[in-house]
Amino acid sequence: MTQTNSKYIALLSLPAIALASCGSTNSGDTQSASADVSIATEAMGEFDRPWAIAFAPGTKTVFLTEKAGTMKFVDTATGRTGTVTGVPEVDYGGQGGFGDVAFLPSEASDTLDRRTIYLSWAEAGDGDTRGAVVGRGTLICEEADACRIEGLDVIWRQAPKVTGRGHYSHKIAFSPDEQYLFIASGDRQKLEPAQDNSNTLGTVVRLNLDGTPAAGNPFADQAAPTNQIWSYGHRNVLGLQFAPDGSLWDLEHGPAGGDELNRVEMGVNYGWPTVSDGDHYNGDPIPDHNTRPEFRTAAIGWTPVIAPGDFIFYTGDTFAGWKGDVLAAGLSSNAIIHVTIDGDKATEVARHDFGARLRDIAQGPDGNVWVIEDGEGGKLIKVSPAA
Repeated sequence: MTQTNSKYIALLSLPAIALASCGSTNSGDTQSASADVSIATEAMGEFDRPWAIAFAPGTKTVFLTEKAGTMKFVDTATGRTGTVTGVPEVDYGGQGGFGDVAFLPSEASDTLDRRTIYLSWAEAGDGDTRGAVVGRGTLICEEADACRIEGLDVIWRQAPKVTGRGHYSHKIAFSPDEQYLFIASGDRQKLEPAQDNSNTLGTVVRLNLDGTPAAGNPFADQAAPTNQIWSYGHRNVLGLQFAPDGSLWDLEHGPAGGDELNRVEMGVNYGWPTVSDGDHYNGDPIPDHNTRPEFRTAAIGWTPVIAPGDFIFYTGDTFAGWKGDVLAAGLSSNAIIHVTIDGDKATEVARHDFGARLRDIAQGPDGNVWVIEDGEGGKLIKVSPAA
C-alpha cells in the first residue's frame, strides 16, 4: 500500500489469494474471496515498527506501542497524534521490545484522563538473558498531544529469563467478567520447556488483575510459577482473545508450517514441541497432531503459514457479515484473514490483500476495523465497507 491519506477501494476479486492458503487441520478449506465483502481503506499516520494497538474504551483514540520503546496515540476522529511518556525501558532486539497495550472495558469513559493501563515488554536479566513482563499503571492525559503513565509497576514476569530474543508472545487478555488477566507466554525458542510445567515458557497464564496467581488454576496447589499456568504446550502466541460466547482462543506461529488457531481451555496440553503440523526450520520432521491424540488439535491450521499477528472477534454492526467471526492480521500473508467458527472447528473463508505485512488489528468504537502495518514506517489503516 503506497497511499498515505487518500481513500481507495480494495475489491475482493482475488480468489487466487484466498486459495493460496491450505487449511491442514479441521475444516481448513478456504472459499473464494469473492464470497466476502468489499472494503475501503484509509491510512492515518506512519509509525516506527509498531507492535500493538488498542482503543481506550469509550473513546475514538487508539494507542500504539513501537517496538524500540516508544508509545504514541491517535485521535481517529480528528487525526491528532500525541506521545506517551512514563513508558518502561525495554530490551530491544530481535522480536523483543515493547509489546502489548490493554485497557479495562469497565473503565470506559469519553475522556482519556486517569484510567488503568496494562503494558507488556521484553526485560533484560542477568548476563545475556531476558524475558517478557507485564506492568500496570495509570494513564493520565491532561494535554491535547501528550499523555503520561504514572505508577507503572511490573506485576508479572515470564520465568525463567533465558538467552535469545525470540518468541516472547506477551499478549494480554481480560476475562469477560474482568476477574482475571490472561497472558500468553511464548516458548522463547527453547522448545522443551513448553512441556515442563516448572516454568511458564510456552504457556498461557491466568492471574488476578494484580498479577497474583488466580485461585482455581489447574496446578494451583503447586509452587510458583506452576500455579499460574492455565494451558501449556504452546509455541509463539501472538493473538489471545475472548469470543462473544466467553471462550478463550489463541493464534500462534508454527515452525515451518503449522500456524494454529486454538480454543484455549483449562489444563489442556497443545502439544508443542512434541507434535506440530509443521516441520523444524532445518527440515527435520515433527510428528503431526493426529499421531498423538492426547494433545489438543487446532481448530484450524495453516501450511503454508499465514504468519499471524494478532486477531479479533468482530462484534460490530458495520460489517454485518463478519459479526462473531475471526479477523486475523497476517504478516507474510500480507492480509486480513477472515475465519468463521463452528464450535471447536474453524474455516477460512476469505483474505483481504493489503500488499504489506500486518502486525495488529483492532475494532474501532464505530464498528470499523483498524490495522497497523509491520516495520519501519508502518501505517495505521482504517478499514470500512466500500461505498
